[in-house]
Amino acid sequence: MTHTLKKTFAMLFLAVFGSAILYNCEPDPDSLGEQLFDKDAAVGVETPYNVIAYNISNNDSIRSDASRLIAGLNASGTSVSVGVLGSFTEGQFGTQKASYITQLRMPVDNFDFSGPNAKVDSVVLVVRPPANTMDDTYYIADSIKAPGAYDRSDFPVGNETVAVSIDKKTYPVRKYGNISKSMTINVHEVTTFIDTNNDAFTRSNASVVTGDLLGSAVFDGNMSTVTVTKKSDNTNLFTGNLGFRMKLDNNFFQTRIIDKKGKPELQDASNFIRYFRGIQLSVSETNKYLFQFSPNDLEIIMYYKYDKTENGTTTHPQTTLKFNLGSSNAHIGKYEYTRPSSFTTIVNGANKEIGDQKLYVQGMGGPSVGIKISKETLDKMRKELYDQKKAIVGAKIRVYVDPLTFENKHSVEGDRKFTLVPPMKIVDGVKQYPFTSDLASGLPMYYHYKKTSGKPEYYDLTVTKTLKDITEAKAFSAEDLILKLDLGSFVKNSQGTPAGAQYTTRATDMNRAVLVGNDNSTQKIQLFVTYGTKK
Repeated sequence: MTHTLKKTFAMLFLAVFGSAILYNCEPDPDSLGEQLFDKDAAVGVETPYNVIAYNISNNDSIRSDASRLIAGLNASGTSVSVGVLGSFTEGQFGTQKASYITQLRMPVDNFDFSGPNAKVDSVVLVVRPPANTMDDTYYIADSIKAPGAYDRSDFPVGNETVAVSIDKKTYPVRKYGNISKSMTINVHEVTTFIDTNNDAFTRSNASVVTGDLLGSAVFDGNMSTVTVTKKSDNTNLFTGNLGFRMKLDNNFFQTRIIDKKGKPELQDASNFIRYFRGIQLSVSETNKYLFQFSPNDLEIIMYYKYDKTENGTTTHPQTTLKFNLGSSNAHIGKYEYTRPSSFTTIVNGANKEIGDQKLYVQGMGGPSVGIKISKETLDKMRKELYDQKKAIVGAKIRVYVDPLTFENKHSVEGDRKFTLVPPMKIVDGVKQYPFTSDLASGLPMYYHYKKTSGKPEYYDLTVTKTLKDITEAKAFSAEDLILKLDLGSFVKNSQGTPAGAQYTTRATDMNRAVLVGNDNSTQKIQLFVTYGTKK
């Protein structure tokens, strides 16, 4: 050890070991374990320990109702709802299809359609991107593709056509999967009543039957803004905010909505959601890409005309009806999987005693990873502390990424994010979802896990205080420490801290990874504990 390194480590020892041993106080939890990730800091004596890591099958199911389709908070503190749509196939995890189901409601009860003889002109569904969250998660690429304006001489306005200038700007969405640009989005009527009091309709594998095809359109991977300006006087005729617009069936909405004017079906919301039970968005293809959108910002806009008579003259003004597809409705993220035999053999045959050589972890209901630090290992650590008068300076679980893992260049979040939590507990009949001691003590979320730069790729998961609390406790209970690793991040509350261990983005996280488990290589999953020794 060089003189400089010895000096640095001595200072670190005084700051950490001195407070932990001499004064029996814990280090500042906000900095606990930071030295593990600081390349310029000294790292005491690092001791590796074996851990047992195994696959956890979630039966390709996850809670994916409105309470779980949340990515975080935007700058104003409002929760950002997120859905996933698309399809993707790759060799390790197979085929994944993501659909979305929602109820919809009339804007008011007993809607009167402004006047008699109402007739549909057109119906448009608008799919919008999610807003940015406090985590600076961007769902739309920053660059503008193919901007520009063009003229049209026959734009319909009421009963006439006028000359207009149309300005359209398109923005590419972030994709997870193939670079392929286009896929077909379908909108079907839902014929199953979505009972929000039934837990079956909170799951991603909910059984929902669809009926009529209401519309179909090719999505080219872009969302657009559109502004239509009348050339004669420069008045604004139409502004379409950022989104993807697709036409729905006029006849369906004429017969199922307008022709029901004054009838019980439109009397109130309770009647309406049992009459028109919802819509499902899905894609036709199986090997394109996944992308995220904002469920609460979906719009169905029905443009229609009606008769208006004044002073003996009848006109046909045009107006709109906007259905409510927002947070008052039931939402379901529906996910379907076709797995290769190699995947199912490993995941369903998980070995909790010796661990699995390959570990599969995937968001949206895919598998998780269990990590066990045995009671024998914990006992060895405790002996290090008391027999040799050491202190734990830091601890991390290092897990490598298998080189066969699919690497996505269009990910919505870029790097993968992980959550590491103890198992759910039931106390007096109530489910409890604990954090690890590291997060519960206020460890910054960016130190919860850390990705290495360069190759081979690996992640370090901080467990410093978790192990200190167990091994330094006076009443030592040498039970196995079990932790669960998932893809996703913790959803933040209005204070910018995790809302709870059960609230994560796992239900909409599109990432997946194959990790190195308990094999015989130098990249096997291990626990590294850094000790400081009193001189």
